[in-house]
Amino acid sequence: MSLTMKDKILERFLLAGDEPLSGQQLADDFGISRTAIWKHLQSLQEEGYEFETIKKKGYCLIGKPDRVDAARITSFLSTKRYGRSIHYLEEVTSTQVIAHELVRNGAEDGTVVIAETQTSGKGRMARPWESTKGKGIWMTLMIRPNVIPQQAPQFTLVTAVAVVNAMKSLYAHFKPEIKWPNDILINGRKCTGILTEMVAEMDRVEALLIGIGINVNQQMNHFPEELQSIATSLSIEEGKQLDRSELVASILNYMEQYSELYINEGFAPIKKLWETASGTIGKRIKATTLREVIEGQAIGITEQGVLEIQLDNGEIKSIYSADIEVK
Repeated sequence: MSLTMKDKILERFLLAGDEPLSGQQLADDFGISRTAIWKHLQSLQEEGYEFETIKKKGYCLIGKPDRVDAARITSFLSTKRYGRSIHYLEEVTSTQVIAHELVRNGAEDGTVVIAETQTSGKGRMARPWESTKGKGIWMTLMIRPNVIPQQAPQFTLVTAVAVVNAMKSLYAHFKPEIKWPNDILINGRKCTGILTEMVAEMDRVEALLIGIGINVNQQMNHFPEELQSIATSLSIEEGKQLDRSELVASILNYMEQYSELYINEGFAPIKKLWETASGTIGKRIKATTLREVIEGQAIGITEQGVLEIQLDNGEIKSIYSADIEVK
């Protein structure tokens, strides 16, 4: 699904900044009537966009609602494929659920589902995920990489590296760190979760659905009481309101770059980036698996993205899935 005419018009205004755009010029460029342009502007105003009419010059965008719609995201994108098809919804049960439907219907590589809120957002191990309306990024990126099923878990690590570097490129007042395998923390508090699901045959991945949930503009009172000691948002850490669309686009830009790096050069360069951003490596940790509890020092990840822990007796254990607590 490419941009609608209304979104294309909005994108032009977003890219124009403070410069006015002529209704006639827009009509000529898009091959529609000036009346049609005016109707689209009316519709955008109903959604909360504000336009000023400047005599003999046209219209100027002077106010924007805080939304993560397709036009807003696209105005920041520099990708070839990722985010070039965006399904924006006010409310969903879960963006992963919608993404599964779209994959079954042949959605293209790089398609994004994004919503203002989820009523049944889920994290790893089907844990509920709090999706405050209009405050976070709740999205699923669908990709169709030419990989075998055993490589799928590494894309969680690719995604973590992309999210951390997107944050670092935009914000100056905090340092995000990756907690193996799928969380991003700031000062020990969780701000981001990543959930990778696979649609595959025996020897071939048909699609990966990468769910990304980020607390962006919540203040502490937006979190349920039981999360207030362990959760944070980017806004709390940066000390101001942030543009969610800009962050979405930055993540997609990095995701495309790092996915291509992984496909072309293997996991080694991603492993290096991941370990640089890790808040787990070198720390004493407790890993709770389905079968046992292991304590020791996290010494790195393997070429498969498996966590390695050195026990007190010197033995090295490989951890494929666990809840991690830094001691």
